[in-house]
Amino acid sequence: PAGRGEREFSSLPALLRLPRGALAVARRAGFGVGVAVLWRAVGYLDNITAIGPRTVGSPENEVLTVNYLLQQIKAIETESTDAHKIFVDIQRPTGSFSIDFLGGFTSYYANITNVVVKLEPRGGAEHAVLSNCHFDSVPNTPGASDDAVSCSVMLEILYTLSKSSEPLQHAVIFLFNGAEENILQASHGFITQHEWAKSIRAFINLEAAGVGGKELVFQTGPENPWLVQAYVFAAKHPFASVVAQEIFQSGIIPADTDFRIYRDFGNVPGIDLAFIENGYIYHTKYDTSDRILTDSIQRAGDNILAMLKYLATSDMLAKSFEYRHGNVVFFDVLGLFVLAYPARVGTIMNYIIAAIAFLYLGKKVLQPKNRGKSIIVFFFLFFKSTTIWISTLVTVLIVAVFISLVGRSLSWYSHFYVSVFLYGTAAVVKLILVHSLAKKFYYKNMNDQYLGDVFFDASLMIWSILLAMITHIGLCSAFICTLWVAFPLLTKLMIHEEFRQKGATMKFVVMYMLGMFVPYLYMMYLNWTVFEMFTPIMGRSGSEIPPDVVLAGFIVASTMILSSYFINFIYLVKSTKTTLITLTAVFLVTLILVCSGIFFPYSSDAANPKPKRVFLQHMNRRFHDLDGNLVKSDSGIWINGFDYNGISHITPHVPEINDTIRTPCEEWAPFCGLPWILPVHFMFRKNWYLPASEIFPASPIHFEVLTKELTPWNSVRLSFEVSGPSHMSLYIRPHEGSALSTWSLGDGTPVASVGGDYFVFYSHGLQATPWHFWIELTASENHSDGVVSLAIAAHYFFGEDQKSPQLYALQERFPNWTFSSGWSCTYDLFVF
Repeated sequence: PAGRGEREFSSLPALLRLPRGALAVARRAGFGVGVAVLWRAVGYLDNITAIGPRTVGSPENEVLTVNYLLQQIKAIETESTDAHKIFVDIQRPTGSFSIDFLGGFTSYYANITNVVVKLEPRGGAEHAVLSNCHFDSVPNTPGASDDAVSCSVMLEILYTLSKSSEPLQHAVIFLFNGAEENILQASHGFITQHEWAKSIRAFINLEAAGVGGKELVFQTGPENPWLVQAYVFAAKHPFASVVAQEIFQSGIIPADTDFRIYRDFGNVPGIDLAFIENGYIYHTKYDTSDRILTDSIQRAGDNILAMLKYLATSDMLAKSFEYRHGNVVFFDVLGLFVLAYPARVGTIMNYIIAAIAFLYLGKKVLQPKNRGKSIIVFFFLFFKSTTIWISTLVTVLIVAVFISLVGRSLSWYSHFYVSVFLYGTAAVVKLILVHSLAKKFYYKNMNDQYLGDVFFDASLMIWSILLAMITHIGLCSAFICTLWVAFPLLTKLMIHEEFRQKGATMKFVVMYMLGMFVPYLYMMYLNWTVFEMFTPIMGRSGSEIPPDVVLAGFIVASTMILSSYFINFIYLVKSTKTTLITLTAVFLVTLILVCSGIFFPYSSDAANPKPKRVFLQHMNRRFHDLDGNLVKSDSGIWINGFDYNGISHITPHVPEINDTIRTPCEEWAPFCGLPWILPVHFMFRKNWYLPASEIFPASPIHFEVLTKELTPWNSVRLSFEVSGPSHMSLYIRPHEGSALSTWSLGDGTPVASVGGDYFVFYSHGLQATPWHFWIELTASENHSDGVVSLAIAAHYFFGEDQKSPQLYALQERFPNWTFSSGWSCTYDLFVF
């Protein structure tokens, strides 16, 4: 392996280009003794992104970036100490696998590139820890945060470890993978085929869902709580949440990482980290190196270096499979430290706290004095509180639906405060108004202190039930409910006498606030993290999900959580009239301004852009019948807006793009006869098709049927040969009465996508041989219209075939607050 890598160094320049002013930038950031370290990392980042978009199969990805990485690794090797050995391997794997991401599809890759470096003690090592980044980027973007910055940090960590005179106990493998954006292909090629993969006992995956900021630990395991404990012990700047892990693994975020591949195909435990700040420009042309703050690079380097050193010197690494027992609850406290404990301990603790709360409430309700009345009043107010919460949610969601219907969706996208003023105030007004009216008219003969006390207990009951239910489901996020039961219960026990006094005294308020300080502070911190992640995602979540409804739901949930133990104050204060009038005025003014269109969703601000994402594909389509005759063909520019607004804001700037050119679905063709690069058709049902002239790629696709045979078990096997550009998509639809039983892809079992068609994502690096595959179908009888429709799409993401003059001209007319990613493609349908 070392020999193959070293031969590629010979023709490379010896000098490393460093950005002018990098040292000054680092010094301004205040990095004392680490300034040289940071200087190199910033230099790596600038040099990688200067290469340009690094699409799999392009010279930029397969040659220029690979050569640059090899150059830097060679330079690091020459400065390493005698305590270590460095081995380099260039892997170019070919393989296939199926994955249930995006509804399920199959992936095939050929001759893609991995740059693998192993740093091990001079005497060798049996076990290893893996650090993974990817140097490829999505088309038309420089990919600074995703994921060049992680590769830059890894290069610097390799340098730091290799310069250390202190030997490691285990090897550290650095994988610079060259095909992650092709849905995790390079990591699959490494973990299933590379000889070094067998020694890996744990991994750290470095990713991005935003541009800079803190790197969040959002996946760990599976199981293996010792890895979380390693992070707790080693990380200098912790930022981790099991809540983020359970949200991400639920599938509601349309994204995935190499973590899945190492977990599912390598059976290796690990930790997944990602930058989450400023996701508005993730996967856009604005993801440039100058937007990543030096303190983000420094803190990421500090954390990952400390983690790798800890794991590479840990006795647990060699026996990692012995520590695979149960999940772990983990969360950081304001970035200061991480609390982590086994999930089974959390389960016991949660049930004990819930039981104490139920005992307290039961004792209070069942006290001899007015027992019958107390039970009736308590449960009435409990159900009343629950009903009010539900009605508040419904009311605010109605407002969100109204905003969506009048065409003002995402008005808060560039102005987050708008969502708080619109949906937050609506939720608070509804809660206060209903309780105030109930106090005035329904509970007018009841003691205010008694009502406040009982409503507090009703909220405690709701949280206790939620705690028991979420714990029973098995979610580690139940610790949030624990906070909202334990601290309020403790507060109530401490100041129960003050609850009975008339009016809310200053002493009562101060003690109450102090008792609630911990859950409220943590909830605000968690809210910031959730909204930091989710708000930008609403701009790329497809045309089918109303983002206002989603965000309004989040805001209402946050409002109800934060207000749950303050509702009782409505019954303790004299009047809520001023508060209601003020909040209602804020809501109405915001509603009017939103409906007037004053809050434009997108921004072209150079310092903080928040663009609208649009995909443009100039395509040729050809549809053939069973006899091979061409029955239909057309050419046009296919347009997909990535958010719920579609192209409504673009039409005034490009009038010919309007709702009269909505793309019709060819129902008889797989995936509606459209060249999807990924099977996301269920997320983008609204798209547009602008007629355009035919394109003539210099490297057209070649598709050939090699054999047709009837097997002894009465199945039809069709074999094919395909050659074309680096990215192609295969779509298969068995006709009625037929079934796709097996194929030469993945593990041999076909995986259907949403809607029942089959999708295969293909990519290759440089100099790939033609793609050969076969499919086998069963049919109950002869079919005059054939047994299967098969379509192949070719995507030209770089080079002379990428963009036609017509596509260039159309993109130039798009407003500057859009990010339009364009390429050419062809779609050919055949029936067999």
